[in-house]
Amino acid sequence: MKTALTIAGSDSVGGAGIQADIKAMASVGVHAATVITAVTVQNTREVGSILPIPEEIIKEQLEAVLKDCKINAIKTGMLYSADIVGVVADVLEDHEMPLIIDPVMVATVGSSLSKDDLVKSLKKDLLPMCELVTPNKFEAEALSGMKIKNEDDAMLACELIGKQGSSVLLKGGHMDSRNVVDYLYLSSEFTKMSKPRLNKAGHGSGCVLSSYITANMAMGLDLVNSVLRSRELIQRSIETQYEIGKGELIVNPMASFSPSNEKSSAKFDVLDSIDAAAEKLVNVLPSNLVPKKGVNIAYATKGAAGPEDVAGIDQRITLKNGRLVKNGPAKFGAAGHLSFILLEIMKKDPSMRCIISIAPAGDTLDLLEEVGMNTVLSGRKGNPMWGAATKELLGKTKVVPDAIYDTDQKNGKTIKMLGKDPQEVLSKLSSILN
Repeated sequence: MKTALTIAGSDSVGGAGIQADIKAMASVGVHAATVITAVTVQNTREVGSILPIPEEIIKEQLEAVLKDCKINAIKTGMLYSADIVGVVADVLEDHEMPLIIDPVMVATVGSSLSKDDLVKSLKKDLLPMCELVTPNKFEAEALSGMKIKNEDDAMLACELIGKQGSSVLLKGGHMDSRNVVDYLYLSSEFTKMSKPRLNKAGHGSGCVLSSYITANMAMGLDLVNSVLRSRELIQRSIETQYEIGKGELIVNPMASFSPSNEKSSAKFDVLDSIDAAAEKLVNVLPSNLVPKKGVNIAYATKGAAGPEDVAGIDQRITLKNGRLVKNGPAKFGAAGHLSFILLEIMKKDPSMRCIISIAPAGDTLDLLEEVGMNTVLSGRKGNPMWGAATKELLGKTKVVPDAIYDTDQKNGKTIKMLGKDPQEVLSKLSSILN
């Protein structure tokens, strides 16, 4: 089982901190190892007192876990002081794995969860090491040293926080806007995520979101898809928050188990499958099978209605300096013309939900015949529209073929290989490579 590590404080009411982290990670299918940095006395209305764990014990907890377990991703939550940050940074600098920082400073009820020296130490010791930092508005103001009043301020704050190389997810829950807009700053570019504003995000929302992201990265998703998937999950968690005390509601970290989330989970599975297939392709596909515009692999959800239900690799997989490079994450709506072909194919056989486009080279067509694949020719001369041309082609065949050989492309001939899922398509591709 994939394992993630959370380094955070204990919440006696169980709605945030270590307790929320464990539940959120488990709901994604990841085992949570823990290092406790502080014990808090709190409930849904207030934080009574805080007992920091001695730095030596924190160090020993960290070393005990890391020397025994294969940790796939790490998150930090409540670190409380510069001394604890220093200990954590010293141990983690010798370990290579994604690090997500939730810069916890204030509890939902408004009480401080940090000492005054925390921000300086986070910026100096831990942010340069991390893959992603996930501040809310007030934490972003502390880390950037500026006030955030509007969207331009939010984007500038992200740039200031991320100037040492980390990515930034600035959460918009505390912004004054009708919708909640989160800003993901990655590689000097912004991705904005807008969701309807729900009731006030309850106790533990920041902990649960960062735990979802960490768990998804532990499962092998890239940063962008981990954030996008986790943003969907936290929306559902806030929608289903519940009451256990007389104060703040508790965010539901187990929301991903809800049957009503089945459709979203199916889309996540499609994205996961495409990403995994793309990672294999860059390692096994010979350069002479790469079309001029690059390789793409598309995978549709069950009952896909349009291109928005077909995922592909954003900006395709292309050759750069002789190496295949995956230029973006799996994304719905990124399959281009393959989506129109696939949608027509699914009308004839709904189980055939995956397609890859490669260039023919040498004896590729002979190899397809040798391994017993049914290949049909398509020229598109009489009908240049991808969907219409595919419909016309399929009208002449009894079953969906294994491959379509397109002989009439301005940018070069291609072979479209078809299958039920990426695994089947890759298996067919492998049969002509071996």
